[in-house]
Amino acid sequence: MMDKKQIFTALGMQDLESGAFAGEWLKTTGTELEVENPTTATTISRIKQASAADYERVIASAEETFLRWRMIPAPKRGEYVRQIGNALRDHKTALGALVSLEMGKIAAEGEGEVQEMIDIADFAVGLSRQLYGLTMTSERPRHRMYEQWHPLGVVGVISAFNFPVAVWAWNSFLAAVCGDTIVWKPSSQTPLSAVAVSRIAGEVMSGSGFEGVFNLIVGKGSEVGDRLINDRRVPLISATGSCNMGEKVGLAVAKRLGRSLLELGGNNAVTVLDDADPDLVARAVLFGAVGTAGQRCTSIRRMIIEPGIKGDVLKRLVDAYQQVRIGDPLDPKTLMGPLVNAGAVDTMLAAIDIAVEQGGIVLAGGKRATVKGLAGHFVEPTIIEIGRDAPIVQEETFAPILYVIEANGIHDAIAVQNGVRQGLSSAVFTNSLRASELFLSHEGSDCGIANVNIGTSGAEIGGAFGGEKETGGGREAGSDSWKAYMRRQTNTINWSPDLPLAQGIEFG
Repeated sequence: MMDKKQIFTALGMQDLESGAFAGEWLKTTGTELEVENPTTATTISRIKQASAADYERVIASAEETFLRWRMIPAPKRGEYVRQIGNALRDHKTALGALVSLEMGKIAAEGEGEVQEMIDIADFAVGLSRQLYGLTMTSERPRHRMYEQWHPLGVVGVISAFNFPVAVWAWNSFLAAVCGDTIVWKPSSQTPLSAVAVSRIAGEVMSGSGFEGVFNLIVGKGSEVGDRLINDRRVPLISATGSCNMGEKVGLAVAKRLGRSLLELGGNNAVTVLDDADPDLVARAVLFGAVGTAGQRCTSIRRMIIEPGIKGDVLKRLVDAYQQVRIGDPLDPKTLMGPLVNAGAVDTMLAAIDIAVEQGGIVLAGGKRATVKGLAGHFVEPTIIEIGRDAPIVQEETFAPILYVIEANGIHDAIAVQNGVRQGLSSAVFTNSLRASELFLSHEGSDCGIANVNIGTSGAEIGGAFGGEKETGGGREAGSDSWKAYMRRQTNTINWSPDLPLAQGIEFG
């Protein structure tokens, strides 16, 4: 188990870090930000945040570099990303430990997040040779039509605390091979991980002449965040966070007719039918609801279950919840670390009280957790059986609370699942081909992700990640999500001596 000193030494971190990288580390002029360890409620390190003037230097770096970076062949851009991926391999253990130290997810999940960065780097390298356009048939003789994709410009990436490094990689590696440059504003809860990643990427890019591809800005939302989302020099903002944050970002970007890629809240549900394997359900729900202390956007919030299997599954889950080891996330024996801050604990406990007031019955957990020798933000993972119409289950509480809701049949369960404003991830557990195909059909799940006999968490690189409704509609990581980072151009070439018009129009 690595301690802070070992982590900082391995990553070249200091007790006071600059909050801005613009091809080089800036001597930032903003206020100092103390970064808390949620396990101990003590300060890990400090960041000298960026000011408005620092922001301008970062944007200038991204703009100037873009003009040259866009003309580098995409496979050569992919080579730089490949090298960054290899550097992440070299720093996987230390960077994963820093994520755990700063955010609170267990060590296996911290390293898993870094592995996700490595995987998306590999994906982006292959993508750099596959930025395909289409050739189309023209109605005019001796004409050729085709489409091509051009680099977009400076891409702003706003990431959330719960995945402090992977979300940056999803966006930045794809954007980079597409020919864009990046300005990253990380969560103020987890800026150290962003500094460490920026240092790794900066070392790879050093001496290339393209040091300004991957830029960083750590600062207050009012100081730099608002500038970023309102900046016409940034044609795309990719933002991950709450629905409230996404609404603010989406409105600001739309007002200037820019593009936004939004990955917002997910009130995710698993549907469990009577013919499901109860052991499989229990294992999937345990990880989906308790992993990352319930602080994944894909965490299971609701279990919609038929009455015939409910008793068996709940017994297994309650037994499993009572055996969850809560503690230091860097301890390999720990299954659940702390919530990110004291406010998250207060929010969770308030939600439990509201759920009880609305008829909910607490079956497991429901309280703060005490961990010997640690003064961090620990809670007990919680199971609450509750009615489908309770207002509290319509909202997402970013904490390890699982609401159990009874339903009768697949159609009823789908109606309950879809009856919320969020639409990120969903799953059904069944051995019925008809039920599973119904769940995946046009009249089934309305979420961006729909699974059968696996949970809602743990999306793989290669598939497009994102959701519908108030989840924002954005797609990242796989499939053709790369198109969000480029601009499409349709081209028509006349190689004849004549000038026929489309639609048979005669003019003159």
